[in-house]
Amino acid sequence: MDVLGSVHSLLLNGPGLEDLLVKLAGMAAKVVQPQASCGMTARYDGQPHTIVTSDSRAALIDEQQYSLGEGPCLDALENGEVVDVADQASEYRWRRYRDSALELGVTASLSFPLVVDDQIIGALNLYGYDQPNSFSEADRERAAAVADQAATTLAFAARAVQHLHLSEQLERALASRSVIDQALGLLMGQQKCDARTAFELLRRHSQNTNRKLRDVAADLITKLTGQAPVDSRTFAPDDDSNGSFGD
Repeated sequence: MDVLGSVHSLLLNGPGLEDLLVKLAGMAAKVVQPQASCGMTARYDGQPHTIVTSDSRAALIDEQQYSLGEGPCLDALENGEVVDVADQASEYRWRRYRDSALELGVTASLSFPLVVDDQIIGALNLYGYDQPNSFSEADRERAAAVADQAATTLAFAARAVQHLHLSEQLERALASRSVIDQALGLLMGQQKCDARTAFELLRRHSQNTNRKLRDVAADLITKLTGQAPVDSRTFAPDDDSNGSFGD
């Protein structure tokens, strides 16, 4: 199987990042013979979580490791090294996980750390059920190629989430700025003062009442106009308008 060609095809087809991760997990499960199960792990708030799997069985095996606090997935995630379990029955590095894995039918496993810019951002785990020593050298090479692409995709996904959070924060900040500007305009008209003095009045009231400046501004607008504030950025200019207030 041409792994890099298949990955390139996935990228050209342009699925979303989450869909791509799901497809990469499915691909990783199929590049080894016989077919295995694949789970991808990442850390959120310091805790490991399975983000995508090729099937529900992989998720269950991952979860056993999280709950027990030991296993090949966690070692790969912690140490940044490939963890190869050739024969689960004779593997005693993780005694509690060993018994649990055998009960779930695992005979062999491979866990690849997902590393980008020397940072371990996750792990890709393959679980075999057919027989011990089921992963050949060719299997390992193909799975490693998929793991490399998964690391890159996961990094893009993390950056996309971070960008979304920053965008949401900026959006909230701009909305607050709109409300504050409206309140300043009202204060300037009421107090016959300039913008700097109006802002100082608003800021002082915010400090004295221990409330956010945006909330103080919103209350002032509601009190003086009888209407709740709106985001002025939603106002669409009239294309036919010449910018004047009258003829």
